[in-house]
Amino acid sequence: MAKEPQTPVEEEVERTEREGEPQSGPVEGELEEADATEAAEERTADAENLAEPEAEVLAARVEELEQSLAEAKDQTLRAAAEAQNARRRAEQDMDKARKFALEKFVKELLPVVDSLEKALDAMQEDANETHREGVAMTLKMQLDVLAKFGVEVIEPEGEPFDPQYHEAMAMVPNPELEPNTVMEVMQKGYLLNGRLVRPAMVVVSQAAS
Repeated sequence: MAKEPQTPVEEEVERTEREGEPQSGPVEGELEEADATEAAEERTADAENLAEPEAEVLAARVEELEQSLAEAKDQTLRAAAEAQNARRRAEQDMDKARKFALEKFVKELLPVVDSLEKALDAMQEDANETHREGVAMTLKMQLDVLAKFGVEVIEPEGEPFDPQYHEAMAMVPNPELEPNTVMEVMQKGYLLNGRLVRPAMVVVSQAAS
């Protein structure tokens, strides 16, 4: 059946109705795109929320490892220092033991040296020269051996009195000497590698009254 021709008024009404109808295609596409954008944003937010705790955990772990490393380094330095100190003490003890191992033996030899010196002093000028030379040579050999092992003689006549190395046996007024000067050595003293083995027994001057 042929459609009756429309009047201009009817055409305008129909066109207006068509324009007023909702356009389903484009609206649905926009909704889908909005949903996809929102979902992507949610996933990004979730990823950021997950990343933040992980970053904090990693930072804490790094700090813990750095602290452990610093403590281990400090312990290593301390151990090295203690080992060095122990080695130094051991070396010092060995050095002292080597230097002073003969101290007791030297003390036992000193009376022999004293006896030889007294015997040599007691010999008169008219004594047998061979005898005198023999005693003097024996005394010299004894002193050379002692010196070879670090023994030094303390013979401080004319020197200021030193209580660390001298033992005053008497105080005698003497106007010719400064007070506290060693006037006479009654018995020589001895050192072993700088350590006192026996003090020198001396007579010390004092001011004349």
